Amino acid sequence: IRMNGKDMQRLTFGDYTHTVSLSPEANYFLTTYSNVATPTKIALIDTRTKSQKEIADSKGPEFDQYQLAKTDLLRTKSSDGLFDLPFTITWPANYDRSKKYPVLISIYGGPNAGTVTDGWKGLQPQWYAKEGMIQVSMDHRGSGHFGKVGQNYMYKDLGDWELKDYTDVVKWLEANANVDPAKVCITGFSYGGYMTCMALTKAADVFTHGMAGGSVADWSLYDTHYTERFMGTKQDNAEGYKTSSVFPYINNYKGMLQIVHGNMDDNVHLQNSIQIIAALEDAKKDFEFMIYPGGRHGWGNLPARSAHFNNLKTKFIYRYLLEKPVPKEILQ
Repeated sequence: IRMNGKDMQRLTFGDYTHTVSLSPEANYFLTTYSNVATPTKIALIDTRTKSQKEIADSKGPEFDQYQLAKTDLLRTKSSDGLFDLPFTITWPANYDRSKKYPVLISIYGGPNAGTVTDGWKGLQPQWYAKEGMIQVSMDHRGSGHFGKVGQNYMYKDLGDWELKDYTDVVKWLEANANVDPAKVCITGFSYGGYMTCMALTKAADVFTHGMAGGSVADWSLYDTHYTERFMGTKQDNAEGYKTSSVFPYINNYKGMLQIVHGNMDDNVHLQNSIQIIAALEDAKKDFEFMIYPGGRHGWGNLPARSAHFNNLKTKFIYRYLLEKPVPKEILQ
């Protein structure tokens, strides 16, 4: 594209998600590309002639010997008719429309921080597809797919439109994908943990189970450089801070929420989860809680903690969604 915005040309190809690495002279670039149906490949592109040469393919010769569960990238209209909300869905192996299936929904949810892409998801979803579970990733109007127009809805009102749009996707899943409304599980970390807690409280009639990690509970507990960018100050937006908090909706809670936090988290302080736990206890609600000593905003540098965390989530999924014993071979 020229500096005046004219003569824009596409240099990549096909219906793929591309990640580009440009050569020093900008005569060539490498693209790592895929979509939900195509395992990752790498190609070398000449920027002058647009000629391309494939140089790597992660799809080995054994790939076609396996019957893999299908992943689709779909959209559904928001309830106000303004946005086509994107989501990916990995169907259970041997999907049967006469059956109802549990669903595991993975989200992040922050402003301009979408998670849905038309890219290869790897083979990890195949295990739970074999076990008979639908797996979904979804985004809302403020996730970045719709630019500032979508993000404006979140200004001074975090947690509201995200839930409304997520609910619209779940309604589509229940109507069109045979999702069991008694087994709708949502999971996320950080902002995703916040949205998971909001889903199990403010939207408790829709979301029945949740796994929340490193969760924000109330925006007055989070750092001002991020919070005030979207929420303004508490003095100027008292009502917004109230309605964006988990606490006004605690009494709605009726499902099962797993809460985890690192005790040394210097990003989302532990006080967030502690205050959620106190409120749930005061309301005589049942939940699960696990603290990770030495963990900060994540504990990937602590192998034993990470293994325990992965096993914790796996056991939750088998107990509440699949309702059968955990195969020992998948525990770490």
